Amino acid sequence: MLRNILKSKIHRIKVTDKNIQYEGSLTIDEEILRKADILEGEIVQVVNITNGNRWETYVIKGKKGSGECILNGGTARLGEVGDELIIISSALIDTAQARGFISKKIFLGENNKILAENAKLANSDTPQPKTLDPKS
Repeated sequence: MLRNILKSKIHRIKVTDKNIQYEGSLTIDEEILRKADILEGEIVQVVNITNGNRWETYVIKGKKGSGECILNGGTARLGEVGDELIIISSALIDTAQARGFISKKIFLGENNKILAENAKLANSDTPQPKTLDPKS
């Protein structure tokens, strides 16, 4: 049996721009995508922590090191600049592999700079694993 498992999570990325005239999707800084093991074109779920909206879209690679997170097309109506989002990527994994799989989690701070990767944050009660083998 295959299980739909959390593969990657980008936690508290802030929306930096909106472009309703674009064909659609979500643009995210290339460096953040790489660290989170999310590929351009990958389908993701987006949770807007600020207003409670939730949707599914695909990712477009943004300028590396820019910290950008741009809501494009119709999704531009689901948030505002400054809103905090959680980006969730999943994978279908065999049950045996899923039992030992460690999700990749990226925690962002000011200007969408990476604060931690799979580590316990000072304000979190839940310890996170320090390493990830995405092929597990």
